[in-house]
Amino acid sequence: MACPPDTSKTSKLERYNSYLRRVNSTKLLAASSKLLFRATLLVALALIFFFTLNYPPISDTSHHTPILHTHQNFLSSAFYGSGAAWEKQVRHSSTPRRQHGFSVLVTGAAGFVGSHCALALKRRGDGVLGLDNFNSYYDPSLKRARQAMLLKHQIFIVEADLNDGSILAKLFDVVPFTHVLHLAAQAGVRYAMKNPQSYVNSNIAGFVNLLEIAKSADPQPAIVWASSSSVYGLNTHNPFSELHRTDQPASLYAATKKAGEEIAHTYNHIYGLSITGLRFFTVYGPWGRPDMAYFFFTKDILQGKPITIYKTQDDKEVARDFTYIDDVVKGCLGALDTAEKSTGSGGKKRGPAQLRIYNLGNTSPVAVGKLVGILENLLNVKAKKNVVKMPRNGDVPYTHANVSLAYRDFGYKPTTDLATGLRKFVRWYVGYYGIQSRVKRESEITGDHSDSDSA
Repeated sequence: MACPPDTSKTSKLERYNSYLRRVNSTKLLAASSKLLFRATLLVALALIFFFTLNYPPISDTSHHTPILHTHQNFLSSAFYGSGAAWEKQVRHSSTPRRQHGFSVLVTGAAGFVGSHCALALKRRGDGVLGLDNFNSYYDPSLKRARQAMLLKHQIFIVEADLNDGSILAKLFDVVPFTHVLHLAAQAGVRYAMKNPQSYVNSNIAGFVNLLEIAKSADPQPAIVWASSSSVYGLNTHNPFSELHRTDQPASLYAATKKAGEEIAHTYNHIYGLSITGLRFFTVYGPWGRPDMAYFFFTKDILQGKPITIYKTQDDKEVARDFTYIDDVVKGCLGALDTAEKSTGSGGKKRGPAQLRIYNLGNTSPVAVGKLVGILENLLNVKAKKNVVKMPRNGDVPYTHANVSLAYRDFGYKPTTDLATGLRKFVRWYVGYYGIQSRVKRESEITGDHSDSDSA
């Protein structure tokens, strides 16, 4: 008779395998839990890092760095334009300190004209909030230095682009601006041949985006904005008058500024926005733009590098109506002070609104060769000159402003001649860049002890 099979060993083996499976499952679950915990912790740390970079407390405003701009397009709406501390900064900066003072949004506030105007408005008791994208058209460190200067006077600059509609909408939601001083733009005539799209993005799309927000605001602000003397283009009548034709631009920059004037007319006509355009004529002075001739001439002369001076195709000297920054600031404030209220509400026009355009120049054109001579005397260095004929790059040979309309309407009267203005610029330049060698002593440069850095 056959013996039954012994199953004890098989049962033990099955129990052992079951045990191993349970142990392995437990280990896998534990490992998965640890991995999930670490991943969650990593995500949390990343979020904290982004919040720290893009949403500083009110006491850390002065520590903004160029890193912020790298992430601005992605993070501006999600992180920077929200929160109680951020809104407190915005409101504090834009609140006027004088009776019946303005609350002004200054775009391009870290720029040359923008920083001077913002400071002048703040000093007289108006509320000022800045907006700037700190782009790299020229060295952003100069813009950061202007930002630091404004911060000392409790002027807060929101770091954002004009084309970021959500940030603009947020600002108008937080602050009932009485005025907008729109100075943000892609500047420069020659650069348009290298990067034409930047002019369309800033000078046209950005302007339209700002007007779109302003038209729907309640109350609608009055708008003063920077056009340019470049709109006169190939005009040969002198001095340039607001009544002269401006339909022959010589550069893309000029064309975008002319487009801006036509866009302003449209928004004034349809939506009742009060809009004033200012045609600046070659603005110069302390804290100026490094891409301007007087600025890089100064740099190159001090470094012993040759400078290029243009003459016209018929061998005439190129001349500009150089306008000192303090005079331009007075013109900007005069335009703001005489701007009437917009007549629209909620995007609907209630009545005719003010629409103006003015020249802001010095009324005294000076040959570029004479400007170089003044710099040589101030810097105590002889320039290495390379005189060539002007290329066809959009520049015009001559500018001369008729400012009688601005004088009539808000008393604009420039008072600074080129020699005086350049003396103040050189004083600032040698101080800002810490230059001592070969430059005349400060008493010789300034001629006095006045504060030329004020706007």
